[in-house]
Amino acid sequence: MIKLVVCVSGGGTNLQHIIDRISDGTIHEAEIVRVIANNADAYALERAGKAGIDAVCVSPKSFDDRGSFNQALLKAVDEVKPDLIVLAGFLVAIPPEMIRKYPDRIINIHPSLIPSFCGVGYYGLHVHEKVLDRGVKITGATVHFVDEGMDSGPIILQKAVEVMNGDTPEVLQKRVMEQAEWIILPRAIELIAEGKVRVSGRRTEILESPDMEA
Repeated sequence: MIKLVVCVSGGGTNLQHIIDRISDGTIHEAEIVRVIANNADAYALERAGKAGIDAVCVSPKSFDDRGSFNQALLKAVDEVKPDLIVLAGFLVAIPPEMIRKYPDRIINIHPSLIPSFCGVGYYGLHVHEKVLDRGVKITGATVHFVDEGMDSGPIILQKAVEVMNGDTPEVLQKRVMEQAEWIILPRAIELIAEGKVRVSGRRTEILESPDMEA
């Protein structure tokens, strides 16, 4: 059984799907020991409370400088000794010292097929706006390990989603969440919990071929 810390900034829909997949047994070998939000108004904190999960807010607004915030964030993580840190819509740069302390133990969900539409400035609804502006026909989501670059760590899972005529950024965002993010993030956690993800340089190997539609 591995211990998870889930970091969020907003509503926490990805968090809810992790909670639900643990509850229904889809994720067998993991438990959430803490939820950390950088926003005191994040509904994700309420989701955690309803599920009986320890939840804390560590906001940059509460500190005089970024260094102090980084130390507080790392302390909030270290206190519960997680095996895996899950960034589920966490719109804050992860401190380099955290990445170095937890190598190949931090994962992120990104709402595009990396390396497309990722990097600096590509977060949240902005990703889907750029997808529509570019006129691509296929988008999707990616779960990847976090390194010291921006959306540059080894890719674990990806799932494609069709862009439809008449899509708005909001409609496309919802489809990507429902058809990709809510499927591959819990699946990646389960694979890692079962020891089925091997990292080699910038690549990963899945030791058991995942059924993406399961």
